Amino acid sequence: MNWITNYVRPKINSMLGRREVPENLWIKCPETGEMVFHRDLEENKWVIPQSGYHMKMPAKARLKDLFDGGIYETLPQPKVAQDPLKFRDSKKYMDRLRDSRAKTELEDTIVAGLGRVQGVKLVAVAHEFNFIGGSLGMAAGEAIVKAFEKAIAEKCPLVIFPASGGARMQEGILSLMQLPRTTIAVNMLKEAGLPYIVVLTNPTTGGVTASYAMLGDIHMAEPGAEIGFAGKRVIEQTLREKLPEGFQTAEYLLEHGMVDMVVKRHDIPTTIARVLKILMKKPVEAAKREAGSQVSALPVAASA
Repeated sequence: MNWITNYVRPKINSMLGRREVPENLWIKCPETGEMVFHRDLEENKWVIPQSGYHMKMPAKARLKDLFDGGIYETLPQPKVAQDPLKFRDSKKYMDRLRDSRAKTELEDTIVAGLGRVQGVKLVAVAHEFNFIGGSLGMAAGEAIVKAFEKAIAEKCPLVIFPASGGARMQEGILSLMQLPRTTIAVNMLKEAGLPYIVVLTNPTTGGVTASYAMLGDIHMAEPGAEIGFAGKRVIEQTLREKLPEGFQTAEYLLEHGMVDMVVKRHDIPTTIARVLKILMKKPVEAAKREAGSQVSALPVAASA
């Protein structure tokens, strides 16, 4: 033990009132290199004010921003088998889960809630990318299926915000089985005559794109979001050709008919509400009255 480092220096620092500076106090814009104070970025919904670059947004913050007054009922995280394959690469899978849970304060990558968006009752599902890259495993698949079942039981639409690198390799075939399971859940919602909206965020790739992320009635996307199955470098190496500029971005997919609209983050709640009212043939004034009488009945308030 280094007595000076471990005891004397902390004692002096505490006496002088010195405090550790958080590592994420300033955020650098990936496009312009601009440094943004983290509180300013949070207040602007994780969008860089000058460049308009959409940073990754935490799942809880996304649901709080989406629902009226930030109020919603959190859906429970289903219990599933932990590390069924006893997987280990450079690190034990259980250690990766433990680290991600400590970092995000979540059980797994999916956060789901029931609430109202401008008077329209809906279930919303969001991926937390900081939890092992938002990857789709058994827990995430089960949470998504339960969210669809909740929407069917409540007779309301479902909106999902994918942000994922794809299937979780540490769970092997059990992860890949979530693709057909979630696809069946989408079909169940559609058979019930309820709308399903997907808001594609950065990034949406791999098995998530190959299943529920591209099965919506309406596909929105945030500006600049990377959306695709295989990575750009893999495709170029396979085809031995240079891909077009902006390939796999939200704007490129909009131009080629793969998404219906590109919507800035600040406009997403209003756009979702407007689209759902059209799909459900719901009068605007009726929705407002219903919101005023029922939004306060939701029991759980979201926390950032």
